[in-house]
Amino acid sequence: MKHLVQKQLAQSISTLQSVLADDTITCILVTVAQLTANAMQSGHKLLVAGNGGSAADAQHLVAEFVVRLTVDRPALRAIALTTDTSILTAAGNDYGFDHLFSRQLEALGQPGDIFLGISTSGNSKNIVKALHTAKKIGITTVGFTGNDGGTMRPLCDYNIVIPSAITMNIQESHLALEHIFCMLVERFTFGKDFDTKPEILSE
Repeated sequence: MKHLVQKQLAQSISTLQSVLADDTITCILVTVAQLTANAMQSGHKLLVAGNGGSAADAQHLVAEFVVRLTVDRPALRAIALTTDTSILTAAGNDYGFDHLFSRQLEALGQPGDIFLGISTSGNSKNIVKALHTAKKIGITTVGFTGNDGGTMRPLCDYNIVIPSAITMNIQESHLALEHIFCMLVERFTFGKDFDTKPEILSE
């Protein structure tokens, strides 16, 4: 069992090292953070969706924006489309699971917003449909995926594709980048000298 622990940690670290070595991922993350900061400063918002572990990621990321990541600062506009059980069950029951997020984008999305779709495979049908809807509305689309980016890849204005086919390793890298994404938006919004010293045991 000890060997299994070490093997899985090494595999996770290897994926993160591949992400670190990919300058394209770094550049896209910085660009998306700048666009998101600009959108928020002009009264727009970030909308995030995913399924399963990626739904948890969406909620986790939005909590960092709305509350805080490392230090106190004004709240930032972000909504997770994975949290309202009444909307989710009504949309799923009346229109089908594929419509869970697109229906919410119709109601909440505005031109100038940012939509982040998270899918380890890049093929989640409800995320793909949401991307089509976002395009129609005039929302900038961002994908966090793995493998080869899947069906989502050509539908996103910006893609961050984790170089792995292993779901949990993709999710681990997604979460690391999501934290950095929030930190970058804070810096772009509040200034490059914004204090981002990690707070110890804040939860």
